[in-house]
Formats: sequence, C-alpha cells, structure tokens
Amino acid sequence: MRRYEAGESLTYHMKASNQGRTSTIHYEADARGTVTKTADGHFVEQFRWSDLIFNGQAISPPANASDLRQQLSLDPAISPSLPDFSHINPILIGPCADLLTFYADLWLAMKQGTLAQSGDRVYVKHGIPNSWADGNRTLLGQDSIDFDIVLSEVNTERGTARLVVRHVPPKQAQIRFPAKWMETAVGDTPNNWVEVTKSDEWKYLGEVGQETFYVEIIMSLADGKILSATMDNPVSVSARECSDAALMNCGDPKNYQIRRRIELRLVP
Repeated sequence: MRRYEAGESLTYHMKASNQGRTSTIHYEADARGTVTKTADGHFVEQFRWSDLIFNGQAISPPANASDLRQQLSLDPAISPSLPDFSHINPILIGPCADLLTFYADLWLAMKQGTLAQSGDRVYVKHGIPNSWADGNRTLLGQDSIDFDIVLSEVNTERGTARLVVRHVPPKQAQIRFPAKWMETAVGDTPNNWVEVTKSDEWKYLGEVGQETFYVEIIMSLADGKILSATMDNPVSVSARECSDAALMNCGDPKNYQIRRRIELRLVP
C-alpha cells in the first residue's frame, strides 16, 4: 500500500530506447512530482517533465511542457488513465505513457489483495483496448492485454519487494482492425496491437502485430513508493504501406520487430 504525505516531492529519471521500423531512438527525461490532495481527499502525484535528451542531444522543452501536469496515483480509489495525447507535444507522449505503465502495473497489483508473500501470483483478465492515438499523425493506436502478476521477492532486510508483471495477449483481443488483412495472426496468438499512421505525403502505414511487456518493479516496503523499474516491450509486426485511409490499396507486407526498453529510477 502506498503511504502518501501531502507536499512530498520525488523525482524519477527515465532512460529509454525505441527500436522502430527504420531507426532506433534513445531518450532520457526527468519527471518531477509533488504529492497533493484532491478535493475529495485522495492523494495524487503531479509530475512535470524536464531535462529532455534525445539521441544524446539536450533539447529545449516543448513550448507547452511547463503547462503539462501528468497526474498519477497509487491510491486504490483512483483508476489509472491515459492523458489526452491530442493536447500533448509528441515528444512527451512516450515518457508519459511509460511512466503511466509502471504506475498502472503497481496499482493493479496492489488492488488484488492476494500478493503478500514471495511467489504469490495472480492472473488478471483485462483485454480492454488502450489508445495512444493523437489524431494527427497517429490515427489509430491500440493494444489489448491481460496481466500475469508475480510477487517474486519480499526482502525485509533491504525493505523492498520485487514485482514482475507480464502483459500478455488475451485469448480474444478487443481491438478493432480497419482492414481484413490485419486479422491474420503475426505470432502464435491473435493479434493484439494495431497502429495506423499518416505521412506528410498523404500515404498511410498500417501495422498489426503481437505485443508483450515484461515489467519489473522494485518498491519500498515502508511507503509503497516505486524505487526503480524496467520494461521490455517487443512487438512482432506485419506492415503495409497504403495509398488510402481504409488500407485497401496497399503494397506487399513487411515483417519486423519494434522493441522498447525503459529504465526508471528514483533520484535520491
């Protein structure tokens, strides 16, 4: 259980690599948070993003970065939710979504009430689509996953617990596929990931695939705070370049892997 104190401040440093279809992006960023209390008495953490480094180069914060307050909470009464990405600078979409993933995984584990000793395990059926579409370049972006959660270690000497959360394809994904060809399974399970992006040349890239996550979180036994976390997020993809938004007039399929690796640590 997370034990909050109003006015508490904390800073996380995030380091990530994103291997895409044609290139790999590396970024680092700091999320500086302050614990506040809502009008109805629940604790939340308000984060601002700063110190952005992309591919080894420090960059100036987006013009609206100071206005963004990413609200997260491990209070069981506050359900995790994605921000409206249409109002967020694209540079910050990745960091925001990744920090939310760590918080949402720990929040879900805490909600179960059955993870108390090393080796305790629970499978949570979810399947409800998550969206990262911004409505501009990314017209459709959804995945559908279940959760396999294991409390792998409780270390009372160190005062820490290690949580492993696997995001796995559900038996029946609940995402919608805009084209029939996207229904053909890429891996050994039904497809559970889809993305449609638009280029400046008014062409479209339709991608579909099998996505999994492997998340490890080290948390404090004293106050439930995340101390560090890692994420490995591979997606096996089949993609076609198309000349129409309906993805009917497309080229031959190309298969590849997208892989995202994220590291998070609490800054002392």
